[in-house]
Amino acid sequence: MVKREMEALVHRLAKGYPALAITGPRQAGKTTLARAVFPDKPYVSLENPDTRERATVDPRGFLKKYEGGAILDEVQNCPQLFSYLQEVLDSTRETARFVLTGSQQFSLVQGITQSLAGRIGMVQLLPFSCQEAYGDQPPGLDETLWRGSYPPVHDRQLDPSLWYANYIQTYVERDVRKLVNVQDLTSFQRFVRLCAGRVGQLLNLSQLGSEAGITHNTAKAWLSILEASYVVFQLQPHHRNFNKRLIKTPKLYFYDTGLAAWLLSIREARQIMTHPQRGALFENWVVSEALKARFNCGLPSNLYFWRDRSGHEVDLLLEHPDRLTPVEIKSGQTVNADYFSGLEYWLTLAESPAARAWLVYGGSEAQQRKQTQVISWRNLAALADLR
Repeated sequence: MVKREMEALVHRLAKGYPALAITGPRQAGKTTLARAVFPDKPYVSLENPDTRERATVDPRGFLKKYEGGAILDEVQNCPQLFSYLQEVLDSTRETARFVLTGSQQFSLVQGITQSLAGRIGMVQLLPFSCQEAYGDQPPGLDETLWRGSYPPVHDRQLDPSLWYANYIQTYVERDVRKLVNVQDLTSFQRFVRLCAGRVGQLLNLSQLGSEAGITHNTAKAWLSILEASYVVFQLQPHHRNFNKRLIKTPKLYFYDTGLAAWLLSIREARQIMTHPQRGALFENWVVSEALKARFNCGLPSNLYFWRDRSGHEVDLLLEHPDRLTPVEIKSGQTVNADYFSGLEYWLTLAESPAARAWLVYGGSEAQQRKQTQVISWRNLAALADLR
């Protein structure tokens, strides 16, 4: 098993909460992590129809069978359990009695906030970080973007193109059918591919829906399903403390570049080198790595982007209580002077200038340029402000 960076956080939370919840995409390693940290707890999958029926029909009897605690996998499939779990957890001072996992974000969070608020420690586990997948020796950038970060692609040495095709069919489309009535699956598949083509772009739901042949409201509902299933996320614009007219529309990103690359019909790593979406995929990769760094420490996202109506932009803005840290992301291997234009403009406007701006690029050498620290994509951990 690849040791997950989040393991230390799960151990800490286990000392203070009666229950834990590990949520994240399907096949991200939630069950593996839970069973590795709590090897003595019985494992119960609520994906199993017979088990789910028993838990639904007789939740008290079901929980009594596991009164010493258990790992309850995909618990959102049995929402009735949450209220009964509250009763069980309130009757004991034992910590980490139950460990819940779930891959449908909204369903799980809703059940927890309604019945288990204050009784459960929550973490979000995303696919491997670059460090988890490759250690200090990642392959080339194009290979890294194409292969993605899902554990099965790395653990089992599977062909990413075959695995992602199966992932879309087996999990994403199945989850969609559970959460919303999609009568025309072809339109949904077109919608997901169009989302991949808009990685790193401002989200225009009306345009997206029009190109997919669906209404604005349907596009909004389908995007919510993709967010609930941990396929995509929105990066919000930062628009505080500036007097200029700013863009207030979010950008769209995928949690995993391998999945986005497959949806863009990229079937080999070498195709990325000349693909028009290479820069967007690299930007997506850096943003998702930053998000993993936050979640693996138990911290909420502090990630934004900044853009004004004149086109000045900073790809990533990290918000801390006492400062903002701007980060520019460029996939090129050679540092050019125009890479710094957005950062330099932002620094002239910031009320509290950053101690340092950052540029992450596709080359290999670190550099210092005026107020900007230039780092290689291979050394993303050097961006200490990510945490």
